Amino acid sequence: MHILLSNDDGYFSTGLSALAEAMAPLGNVTVVAPDAEKSGASNSLTLDRPLMVRRAPNGFYHVNGTPTDCVHMAVTGLLDLTPDVIVSGINHGANMGDDTIYSGTVAAATEGYLLGIPSIAVSLVSDGQGHFETAARVASELVRQVQRKPLPQATLLNVNVPDMPFEQIRGFKITRLGRRHKAEPVIKSVNPRGDPVYWVGAAGPAADAGEGTDFDAVANGWVSVTPLQVDLTHFQQLEPLQRWLGA
Repeated sequence: MHILLSNDDGYFSTGLSALAEAMAPLGNVTVVAPDAEKSGASNSLTLDRPLMVRRAPNGFYHVNGTPTDCVHMAVTGLLDLTPDVIVSGINHGANMGDDTIYSGTVAAATEGYLLGIPSIAVSLVSDGQGHFETAARVASELVRQVQRKPLPQATLLNVNVPDMPFEQIRGFKITRLGRRHKAEPVIKSVNPRGDPVYWVGAAGPAADAGEGTDFDAVANGWVSVTPLQVDLTHFQQLEPLQRWLGA
């Protein structure tokens, strides 16, 4: 099995190293990740400049671009073989609910999905404990399951892991995305020259965190596994809009 790894925290991150170590016994592992943190990069591609790929002493490839750039380049030209599965992570922090829209971790997996490769985004819902080994073991169990019973080609999984020892994990739950309240207000400050600057505010608390959501599963000690899709068509509005336009 050929496994491609990427992330949005950068090729030097603790989560990526833990993930690579866990994947090593399962097949041929290639790491292509950004050369700097790209959290919140979403699905952006770099089209205004050429990209460079370098190789770190540990064998990881790093790209001066986004998570999407990394996976796109790896699959469409950098690698000799098409990966059997792509795993993105381990993100240091949750990617639940509305977070998935902005997440570079999810975006890297989404690019693999769009290129026809089963892809998994893995995030550690960290409360400061930093049990990356737990998330790495969860990821390895999912990839082992792929080996035993391959996923359909068009599969994109968003996985969130509670920050606790693996032995305390209650199991896996298939979930839907919850929803957050709107973000906190921007934080206004002043730079050394006296110019006003703004920081994007923190994500809001969960608004929809009921039973069946990713928020609820993780809060109760379960690994949340959410299948995602990319078709943004609001199908329920097609007919009402036809009537609205008189079509």
